[in-house]
Amino acid sequence: MKAIRTMAIALIVTALIAPAASSQVPAKDPSARLREVLPPDVAQRVLARIADARARQLPAEALENRALKFAAKGVDAKNIERSVNEQADRMQGARTALSSGRNTPPAGDEIEAGAEAMRKGVDGSSISLLAKSAPSGRSLAVPLFVIGSLTDRGLSSDQALQRVLARLKDHASDADLESMPGQLPAQAQGQGVDKGGLSGRDFGQSHRPASAGRPANAGPPAGVPGNAGKKTNPGQGHKPPPKN
Repeated sequence: MKAIRTMAIALIVTALIAPAASSQVPAKDPSARLREVLPPDVAQRVLARIADARARQLPAEALENRALKFAAKGVDAKNIERSVNEQADRMQGARTALSSGRNTPPAGDEIEAGAEAMRKGVDGSSISLLAKSAPSGRSLAVPLFVIGSLTDRGLSSDQALQRVLARLKDHASDADLESMPGQLPAQAQGQGVDKGGLSGRDFGQSHRPASAGRPANAGPPAGVPGNAGKKTNPGQGHKPPPKN
C-alpha cells in the first residue's frame, strides 16, 4: 500500500511540473527558421546582414521577422534579401537622423519607426527636425509612424511633420496622435494606402518605449504569420516582390 501511495504522489508531481517545464522550452531560433525557409546561399547572406545590423545595435529582430513574414507569403527569396538589405540601410539612416536631432541615443522602436517613415518617403532631415523639436524624453516611435501614415493618406512629408509637431506642442498623447490619419478629409484619405499594413493604433499598441519594458523592436511584431515562415509549394508560381 505504501508503494502505491508513493507512486501516486510521484505521478501527481510529474503532472504538475510537466506543463511548467514545457512552457520554458524556448521558441525556435529565428535564424534556424530562416535557414529552413530560404535557399542556403540567400539564407547565409541574409543572416550575415542581420548579424551586421545587430553588431551595429540596430533592431535586428525586426529584420528577422521581416524576412520570415515575406517567406511565409511565398515572396521570392532574392526579393526577400533585397528587402532586408534596404530596410537595414533605412534603419541606419533613421538612427543617424534621430541622433543628429537629439542628444540621447534612439531606442530600437524609434529606429524601426524611422525606417518605416523613410520607406514611405519621409527624408532624414524631417526625422532630425522631429527629434530636435519634440518634447525632451518623449518617445518618437508613434509620432514617426503616424507621419508615415499621414503621407500614405496624401499629405507631403513636410505637411505630415508639421501636423504631428503641432500636436506634440499641445502635449498630445500617443493615442491622440494615432487618431490623426482617420481625421483627414475623405479626398486626402483616398490618395494613399497604408503600405505597411498597420494602423497607427496597431503600431502604438505594440511599439512602446524600451523603458516601459518593451523589447528593442516589440518583438516579434505583428508579424510572423501563423505558418511561421514555412516554405510554400514551388508549384504555386513566382510571387511578386514585397513592398519593401
